[in-house]
This record gives sequence, structure tokens and C-alpha cells, in this order.
Amino acid sequence: MKIGDRVLVRTYSAGVHFGTLTLQDGKHVVLSDARRIWYWTGAFTLSKIALDGVGKDSKISCAVPEITLTEAIEIIPLSDTANKNLTEFPEHDIK
Repeated sequence: MKIGDRVLVRTYSAGVHFGTLTLQDGKHVVLSDARRIWYWTGAFTLSKIALDGVGKDSKISCAVPEITLTEAIEIIPLSDTANKNLTEFPEHDIK
């Protein structure tokens, strides 16, 4: 993976995020245009999400301009299909 790639990141304690990789130094990762996936359907593993995206009942947060993740466990590049699915997925809002 290289800077500028769209990636999925699983962290030790902050959950699962996706965005544009802007820095990676060991477990320290910075993403821009990042969103958190806090509930998903349609995929059993993060590998499957990175390939195909998530199902309709999933819950994905709003985008933030940048996030620093200090305990990245895995970083998976997103396929074009998954990137489109995740990026266009409606923001979940509790009202």
C-alpha cells in the first residue's frame, strides 16, 4: 500500500475505519476523509468488506477530515467496488 490509497483499518480498541491513507508508521496510521464502520451486515470478515463493501443494514458514521489511529492491527486496501459502496453509504444518524 502507498500513501493516497483508499484503505480499511482495524484498530486494537477504536474499531474499524476507512479512508485515504496519508501516513503509516508501524501501528500509527493517519486517514483523511475517514469514516467509522460501527456495525455491518453482508460480510463475515473485514477482508470481504474490503472486496465488496457492506450490506444495507450497516451503520457507518459521518466523514471526518482526518483521524489518527494509534493502534492499527491490520490495513487492507479497498477494491474499487468496496470503495464505492462504503463512500456512497448513507451516514447513520440517531434521531
